[in-house]
Amino acid sequence: MAIQGFITILLAAGFYACCAGVAGPRLNNNWVYKFRYNTEVLVDRAKGSKEGNAGYKISSDVDVNLVWRDPNSNDDQLIQLAISNVKIENVALRSAKKNILHGATAQSLLGEKRLAALERPFMVHLKNGKVSGFYCYKAEPATIKNLKRGVASLLQVQTSSGKVIENDVSGRCTVEYRAVQGKVTRTKALDTCKSMETGFTTYIQVLGVTGKSSSVTVFTLEDGFIKSAVAEETHMLAVTARRQTAAKVVSRQTLTLVKTEAGPFEASGKNAASVVKSLDEKLFAVGVTAEKVKSQCKGCQSLFEHWKAVQKQFEPDSLSKAIAPRSFLALIQSIRKASKTEILQVLKSASKTALPQVVDAVTSSQTPASLDAMLQFLNFADPKGLVLQERFLYACGFASHPNERMLQALLNISKGKIGSNDIKESVVIIMGALVKKLCQKGGCDLPVSNIIEYVYAYGKQKFHVKRTVNRVYHQNRRVYEKNVRAAAADVILSSNPSYMEVKNLLLSIGNLPKELNKYMVSKVKDILHFEMPASKILRQAMKDMVSHNYDRFSKVGSSSAYSGFMTGTTDAATTYSLDILYSGSGVLRRSNMNIYGTSNGALLHGLQVAIEAQGMESLIAAKPDEGEEDLESFAGMSALLFDVQLRPVTFFKGYSDLMSKMFSMSGEPMNVVKGLILLTDHSQVIQLQSGLKANAEFQGGLAIDISGGMEVSLWYRESKTSVNNRGAMVVTGNVTVDMDFVRTGMEVSFEMEASLDFITTVQFSEYPFLVCMQMDKVTFPFSEYLTKYESLPSGKNYLSHKGHKQLVPGSEFPLHQENSDMCKRVFDSDA
Repeated sequence: MAIQGFITILLAAGFYACCAGVAGPRLNNNWVYKFRYNTEVLVDRAKGSKEGNAGYKISSDVDVNLVWRDPNSNDDQLIQLAISNVKIENVALRSAKKNILHGATAQSLLGEKRLAALERPFMVHLKNGKVSGFYCYKAEPATIKNLKRGVASLLQVQTSSGKVIENDVSGRCTVEYRAVQGKVTRTKALDTCKSMETGFTTYIQVLGVTGKSSSVTVFTLEDGFIKSAVAEETHMLAVTARRQTAAKVVSRQTLTLVKTEAGPFEASGKNAASVVKSLDEKLFAVGVTAEKVKSQCKGCQSLFEHWKAVQKQFEPDSLSKAIAPRSFLALIQSIRKASKTEILQVLKSASKTALPQVVDAVTSSQTPASLDAMLQFLNFADPKGLVLQERFLYACGFASHPNERMLQALLNISKGKIGSNDIKESVVIIMGALVKKLCQKGGCDLPVSNIIEYVYAYGKQKFHVKRTVNRVYHQNRRVYEKNVRAAAADVILSSNPSYMEVKNLLLSIGNLPKELNKYMVSKVKDILHFEMPASKILRQAMKDMVSHNYDRFSKVGSSSAYSGFMTGTTDAATTYSLDILYSGSGVLRRSNMNIYGTSNGALLHGLQVAIEAQGMESLIAAKPDEGEEDLESFAGMSALLFDVQLRPVTFFKGYSDLMSKMFSMSGEPMNVVKGLILLTDHSQVIQLQSGLKANAEFQGGLAIDISGGMEVSLWYRESKTSVNNRGAMVVTGNVTVDMDFVRTGMEVSFEMEASLDFITTVQFSEYPFLVCMQMDKVTFPFSEYLTKYESLPSGKNYLSHKGHKQLVPGSEFPLHQENSDMCKRVFDSDA
């Protein structure tokens, strides 16, 4: 019995220590605590000044008194709060002309009914310092209830240190308390908050948005209750690849005790809920987490009206200008608010030349209504609709935040009648791209993902696994074409190769066909020079003089592999690689250009353009290489854009086709891809502790036009292949705090128009052939803008717009020295 009693005492002591430690503020009976309350919200650049902010502040008196206390617990209290003397003012000090709130009263801004609702008393059930119940009138507007919740959040505090999970207006969040001598600091981990409203972000990290948030409230306690509470919450959002394009939302709250007065007596009752009902039957428990607020847009354009205003910017001639992606992003925002019927109206009214770009915009919107509209509009059984069908599929492949519904739609299309074989192949490729994206964000276990096995099975037919590519490169079973072996080597070296794989590749150098040998030497040197992932294992293998010696690495030829930097900042870098493989007779076999973007440790394969040619030796009476004697004459180009494979383009196929095109060549390039792509797509609801809400939208759009061509002149014994990349990019970030009675926000953006040309000139009037490769970036404009705005439902508004423009100088990107020497000879011979 003595032991049992001792254990009971220990348990009781433990319980007391635990529960006594989470006590909260306690109100005295028969007192009214009179507070002054202020809250402000401002939106600005990352390093803006208070004078340049857009925003407003709300101030009022708040009376707080105890209504009921549980006789068995001093920390179980029902509290009444009443707001009065409301004022709404501008945050920044501006002249009366620029201050939209100048001369306005709370009643003129809120309206009589809203103001009456805001000043109507409400109740909070406070248990151990936590808000366990929030009571107000159900019919009150959501904005008013949220403002009241914001005031209640400043009563939630515990008097001991520790981490807890709390519910407040922001949602369910992890909170850490630090209590020291009458002061308590509450730090809310905003990234842990679970709320009703969620957003989305792009799956591509390089093109995404990074955020940083903080929320700290400092309480001063006196006589067991709150003397003051000062809260500051900051949310910073920036484009990952350009952190200068950023926006900041700051919310502040202060609650300061002014005085205490005699107040009403405490009510009696069994529990808080019954007491509330006995005092006012219209008060209901509505929860402390913020309610959704539907923004009402008075006088806004309909989707069709918007379309009529911007339709000229969707014509093909505009696709190299920044106005195209800017209009594209704005149209997407309108489509996301539209119904299926409204979207179909736009699709049916678009001109034949603008319609492909409209399909880009509708598909990129990624709403149920936009997907349904596209599925109804397109007829995949019609082979004549290939262009629009392909644009729809590509836009699905580029989807910023794909879902199971889109994947299911493509699966249904694949099972139905498809009029074009090209579209059949594209459907499967795009399904594979979507499955990859869904898995990257943890969606591999979705019900529709039973198609993963099917897609992967297709992928294994199309892409070689490691063992297979090693067998292909070393020709263990049969002879392969050089370009196939070169591609196999690229896969091995870029897929975390083992020591033996690398050593076997090195041992093969010196025993390969001339141009493949030169290509492999160039590839190894490029990996070492550019510090690629395989560099370390290559260096280890090259310590062996058997695999690395002069005899192997001194072979001559024209083929090459080279990588370099295009742009580089503290936020991001753009690199390029250019691999060229020739036949033994000096004719181009494969040209492969890649552009990569890296930022914050993430890698994006932005572009790959490959030109392949075969069977060209008959034109110059040269001997084909081993394994290529019976190849049909062919030249074509394929492209991969943001990890999505595009349909290849054929320049010619067969000797007769080549001859006819040689005599009819106009020099005009053939289109590979043209359209509008949604790159950055980030939508976020920021529920502030004050009860106000900010909406953040960051979008990036790209208008792109990639074309390529090949010219062969037997008269001048010269060939030229060209890849022309034209593009315009716009990235915008818009942060808005939109209440029923006032709207404030800002937009940050940048835009550019650029072009990149890659030209390969081969002169075969002498042997060995002269080969010159050029990769040029022309001078292009770069602009960035900052717009701040405030507006009232009455139409009164304030707008501040600033911009900065500059020209980015063009340049010719360096390649290997041998190429520079060769280009001098080519240009000298032309002269």
